[in-house]
This record gives sequence, C-alpha cells and structure tokens, in this order.
Amino acid sequence: MERGKMAEAESLETAAEHERILREIESTDTACIGPTLRSVYDGEEHGRFMEKLETRIRNHDREIEKMCNFHYQGFVDSITELLKVRGEAQKLKNQVTDTNRKLQHEGKELVIAMEELKQCRLQQRNISATVDKLMLCLPVLEMYSKLRDQMKTKRHYPALKTLEHLEHTYLPQVSHYRFCKVMVDNIPKLREEIKDVSMSDLKDFLESIRKHSDKIGETAMKQAQQQRNLDNIVLQQPRIGSKRKSKKDAYTIFDTEIESTSPKSEQDSGILDVEDEEDDEEVPGAQDLVDFSPVYRCLHIYSVLGARETFENYYRKQRRKQARLVLQPPSNMHETLDGYRKYFNQIVGFFVVEDHILHTTQGLVNRAYIDELWEMALSKTIAALRTHSSYCSDPNLVLDLKNLIVLFADTLQVYGFPVNQLFDMLLEIRDQYSETLLKKWAGIFRNILDSDNYSPIPVTSEEVYKKVVGQFPFQDTELEKQPFPKKFPFSEFVPKVYNQIKEFIYACLKFSEDLHLSSTEVDDMIRKSTNLLLTRTLSNSLQNVIKRKNIGLTELVQIIINTTHLEKSCKYLEEFITNITNVLPETVHTTKLYGTTTFKGKVAQTACMSACKHLATSLMQLLLEAEVRQLTLGALQQFNLDVRECEQFARSGPVPGFQEDTLQLAFIDLRQLLDLFIQWDWSTYLADYGQPSCKYLRVNPVTALTLLEKMKDTSRKNNMFAQFRKNERDKQKLIDTVAKQLRGLISSHHS
Repeated sequence: MERGKMAEAESLETAAEHERILREIESTDTACIGPTLRSVYDGEEHGRFMEKLETRIRNHDREIEKMCNFHYQGFVDSITELLKVRGEAQKLKNQVTDTNRKLQHEGKELVIAMEELKQCRLQQRNISATVDKLMLCLPVLEMYSKLRDQMKTKRHYPALKTLEHLEHTYLPQVSHYRFCKVMVDNIPKLREEIKDVSMSDLKDFLESIRKHSDKIGETAMKQAQQQRNLDNIVLQQPRIGSKRKSKKDAYTIFDTEIESTSPKSEQDSGILDVEDEEDDEEVPGAQDLVDFSPVYRCLHIYSVLGARETFENYYRKQRRKQARLVLQPPSNMHETLDGYRKYFNQIVGFFVVEDHILHTTQGLVNRAYIDELWEMALSKTIAALRTHSSYCSDPNLVLDLKNLIVLFADTLQVYGFPVNQLFDMLLEIRDQYSETLLKKWAGIFRNILDSDNYSPIPVTSEEVYKKVVGQFPFQDTELEKQPFPKKFPFSEFVPKVYNQIKEFIYACLKFSEDLHLSSTEVDDMIRKSTNLLLTRTLSNSLQNVIKRKNIGLTELVQIIINTTHLEKSCKYLEEFITNITNVLPETVHTTKLYGTTTFKGKVAQTACMSACKHLATSLMQLLLEAEVRQLTLGALQQFNLDVRECEQFARSGPVPGFQEDTLQLAFIDLRQLLDLFIQWDWSTYLADYGQPSCKYLRVNPVTALTLLEKMKDTSRKNNMFAQFRKNERDKQKLIDTVAKQLRGLISSHHS
C-alpha cells in the first residue's frame, strides 16, 4: 500500500516535471533548448517524456490543423516551418545521441580514474604512516650521521656530546627497531674510539710542545726584554731593581679562553705558525704560539668519561719526563752564548706552558706539582751553570751569560716563579767574572809595559800637556810654570794604566747591573776587585818587568817613579768609584783602595833587589870579562872598596820591608870571591870545598881559576918593580900551584 502511494507520488512529480519541460520547450528560444532537453535525460523517464511530447505534438497538430483550416495559407507556411523544425529536431536528436555516447565513454574513464584514486588514497594512508615512523627514526639517523662527521673531522668533544644525546634521548624512542639495537651495541666502541683518538691528539700535542719549547721560551724572553726596555725608558735611569710586570698583565697576552663545556677550538694540536718577528716589532704572546685545544678536549672527554684522574696522572708523568730532558744541558753548552740561550729558552718554554695549563684547566696541574718541578729545575739549572760557566775564560762571554741569566730569571719571575737562588748564583759567577777580568787585564798591562820606553813623557805644547793631564790626574805647579818643551816625571804607561784601571771599574760595574744589589754592595764589589787588580795583577806585571835580565837601573828608577804617581792617583780612583756608585767614602762599610800602596811597596822591594843583583852581576862580569886580561891585587882592593859601598847601601835599608841582611845577599857571591883573593885564603877554600859549612861556599872554582889566571905575570912587564922579581917569582909559583889545584878540583868535580 505504501509502495503504491510512493509510486503514485513519483508519477505525479514526473508528470509535473515533464509539463514544465514542455512549457520551457514551447516558450524557450531554440538556441537555449539544449539545457532543457539535458534535464530530460538526467532522469530515467525520458520514455514517458517522449510520450508526452508526442501527445503534445498531436495536440499542437490538431490545433495547427484547426488553425490551418482557418488559416490554410498560414497552415502551409506553418507546415513549411514545421518541416524545418523537424529537420532541426533530427539534428538535435543526433546531437543528443552523440552527446550521450561521449558521455558514456567519458564516464567509463572517470570510473577507472575513481578506482585509481581509491588505490592512491590507500597508498597515501600507508605513506603517511611510514612518514610518521620515519620521523621518529630520522633524528636518530641524523644524529648518528652527525656523530660520524664529527669523529671524521676530529671534533671529539662534540662527538661525545652527540653520543650522549643519541644514547639517552633519541634511541629509547625507537628502541624496537633492529638498526637501533646495532647502534646501541656500537656506542661503547665509539666512546672508546673517541677516548683513544683524543689521547692520540694529546700525545701529538706533547711531542709538538717538546720540539717547540725553545721557540715558546724565546718569545717569552723577548717579551720580558721588551718590558724591561720599556721600564727603563719610563724610569730614564739605570735600573737597580727591575720593575716587575704584574701577573695580570702577563696573562693579557693569552688569547686562549676555555669554556666549561666545550673546547677552545676544533683544530689539531701543535704550534701555530708564526714568522720570526723583527726586534723592533711587537712580539706576539708566547701562548699565542700554542694551540692548547687538544689538552682541553682530552681533559673534557676524560672528565665526561669519569677518567679525569687517569688523564691527570698521564699528563703529569709525561711532562716530568720532558722536564728532565729539557733540563739536561748539551755537553758543549759553554762554548757559545747560543748554547746557553737555547738551554734557557727550552726551560722557559716548558714552564710558560705549565703555568698557562695551571691557570686555565682547573686542576689538571696544581701549585704543588709546579713547585716540585720548579725546585728540580732550579737545582739542575744552577748545577749546570756552575759546571759550564767554570770553563769560560772570556769576560765578555761571562758578562753576556750574566745578562742572559738575569733575563731568564726576570722572565720566570713574571710568571710567579721564585728566582732568588739564580741571583745568589750570579754572585758566584761574579767572582769568576772578576777573575777573568783580572786575567784579561794582566794581558793588557803586559802589552802596555812591553811597549813602554820607560822614559819621562816629553811635552812640546800646551795641547799635548792638557791631553796628558786629561788622561791622568797630575798637578805640579812648578812643572806648569816651566816653558816648553818640558817633561812629565812619569812615562807613558802611567796614564795608560790609569785609564785601564777605570775601564776595569766600568767592566766590574756592568756585571752588577740588574742584580738587584744595593749601591753599597756594588761599591764594595768594585773596590775589592780593583784592589785585587792593583795588588795582584798590576803588581805581578811590574815585577815580571823588573825581573827581566835586560832591565837597566834607569828603567828601575823610572818604574819606582811611575808607581809613586800611580799611588798618588789612588784618591782619584776612589772619587771615580764614588761618583759611579753614589756611596760616600764616609760610609762605614766602604772599602778603601789600599792596593796602590801595597803593590808600590812590593815593586820598590823588587826593584831594589833587582838593582842590587844587577850591580853585583855587573861587577862580577867586569872582573871576568875577556877584555880584562890582567888584574893586580891593588886593583882588587880598590874594587873591594866599591863593593863595600854597595853593601853599605844594602845595609842602610833603602826600602822598608826587607828582613835583616836580605839585600846584602845580592853581593854575597862577589864578597866571598874578593875575600878569598884579598886574604889569599886558598888553604881554607881547598880544604873545605864541597862542605855545607865552607867559608867560601859561593865561590865557584871555575870563576876563581879565571880570575887567578888574570893575576899571572903582572910584574914581568913592569920594569919599575924589578927589585921585587924574586918575591914575584915566589908568588907566581904559588899562583901556579893554586891554579893547578883548582884545575884538579874542577876536573874531579866534573868527573
């Protein structure tokens, strides 16, 4: 019943729709009839529509017929028009049929496309699910790829951080995948690989530091030298106590900064390439030469891995070994200053690196460790310097070494290392320096004395006079009043020696610079060294001149005059030292220059003894000369009077300091020979010859025989004493007898 009602309702609706379409066809322009007809085919009742259309056509035909009957002509016209409409309708039908066929064809493709779309939708859902899963895995893969890249580029610390993120954050989200399990199993191996590679970089760094420590130290010492020069410019006076560069200023040269969670840089270990700087250019910071990032990276890595203590022990152990190598001086270090310089550069470079590590790594090394290394270095360095400096005989090299040691100490003091022991050792080297100076000046004095003519200096003009007085402090009113030409009382070696003494004082002063000594200490050092120069070096040089065989009495007298003037110049030398050191003579501990007086006593004694020996030797040679062929007893007696005058001079004590009859001993050989001949005491001489208590112990039988031969036949050529020929003959026989005995004595002695 219900179904019937529904069918009836649908039929009514269809009929109404068909009616509406028919009205539109009737009222619509033929150009727009297409949409109207398409609405017929949208439904499924086009058959019924055709029936209604036929019915409507028949109705119209009847109406047309009626109208035609009424209007035949109009009917004919209408038929004609209708025929036209029929043709058009047929065309329309064909078009509709063709459109239907095309629509069916196109619809088939659409159905196929819709089926394909359905499959695409399914694939899209699958892909979306896959993408969602990949979005979970992709960060893991990206982190793993990043980890590999970091390890490949040796960015080990970031690689370790990436590994931690991968292990604790990303992998747990996709742990059920098989590739994730492989990654999890590989993580310990990667961590160990990072640890090994970072340790390898550290070893490369340590090796590079060992090779280049001398370059680091050289740069640090250049900085200290520049700072000292700058301080001297600011102070504008000789530096007694050096102005120290503050610790804070010392570290402004560091461009190396370290973060708590990341290394300074990702570069390899080693020394950065820096070209040699010119002396007048700014020297780069010593630490700017070093890339410390391998140490920081390795320290961070081992800290993260919980093995910091292992790393610290390894680092300290290796650096101790390197310290021992650095502190071992080369065997030929003492030969050149460069040997010492390279040795110091290596030590400074080592401790500059350690000091920087101390202040930038928070515990990799500590102060106790640094102090221990420094104590060892200090003891070994001082021992090496004591040994090698002892071989040095050149005062210039010793002075250069002293300056190098001061620079070495100043550099290390900037970094906070105590260097008092080095300055104490320099005081020991100062004594050695003084000895080398004395040896050098001994040669200088020897050359001056050898080239001197031992004659008063002639002066021909005021200009020459002022020149000599400018070289030696001499004042003599009487000499100044004398007209030219005139002479100074001393010879050339006096002003030359005086100037060399001043040069010696300057040389002593050079060593005291930068030793942080007080003015009094410097003054005392200079005065003591100068006293040694006068009492030992100059005195020995003068005595060597006096002891020469070819020295004459005139030269001896001139030497005594010269030494007297040098003694008077002592007060000027004291003033000279006072002006240099600014220590007044009234100071309690000031050492006086007693040297001139001391060596002038020695020189006078030596000169006097040499003069007496010279006289005795000359007198003996006069008796024994071949030109003197005959001697009489009267001549010997007169000769004896001359010798007695000489002995009287020796006994009078012309120079203080001789013990008893020391000067008389110069004439002892001559005295015993004359006594033997004048007293004619041959029996005693021949009987006691060879015994220690012999009265004529110093009479040589050859000398006695030579002199005896000269006394033969002296009367034969003198007719005035003919009456004494018998006595002469007896005496001649006695002379012959003694001569024969002397020859026998000589022969037996030689045999």
